[in-house]
Amino acid sequence: MIAFYALIVSFIVFEGLGIVGISHFQEWQHSLQAAVAVMFLLGASTHWGSKRPDMIRMVPPAFPRPDWIITITGVLEIAGAIGILFDATSRAASIGLAVLLIAMFPANVFAAKKKLTIGGKPVTGLLVRTIIQLIFIAAVLLAG
Repeated sequence: MIAFYALIVSFIVFEGLGIVGISHFQEWQHSLQAAVAVMFLLGASTHWGSKRPDMIRMVPPAFPRPDWIITITGVLEIAGAIGILFDATSRAASIGLAVLLIAMFPANVFAAKKKLTIGGKPVTGLLVRTIIQLIFIAAVLLAG
């Protein structure tokens, strides 16, 4: 849920910057690109540090080397967050991030069914998580 709130709040902040005259953010798509970048950088930060073991537990057992999967997806999130900010790469980054969201969804399903926690807090339920995931996919595609 924190990523969802980060997306919404940062979009509002960037739109506000556009309203007060920062020309780059006067176009809603630039505000959305920046908000998506914030969301993915925040998400990537959980792939390292104190929440890393929780993230590793989310990877379904059918996948080998969950520690590597978490590292690789974190790096891809950072790359996508950077790529979406530039006109030359935003389309490719948005498609890549959408594919990444789809590829990571089984971990969200597994975590919801097993009632896992991240940072001691229960993961979002499957229905809500599915709706949020669809919003994330729409946001990254619109941003690109």
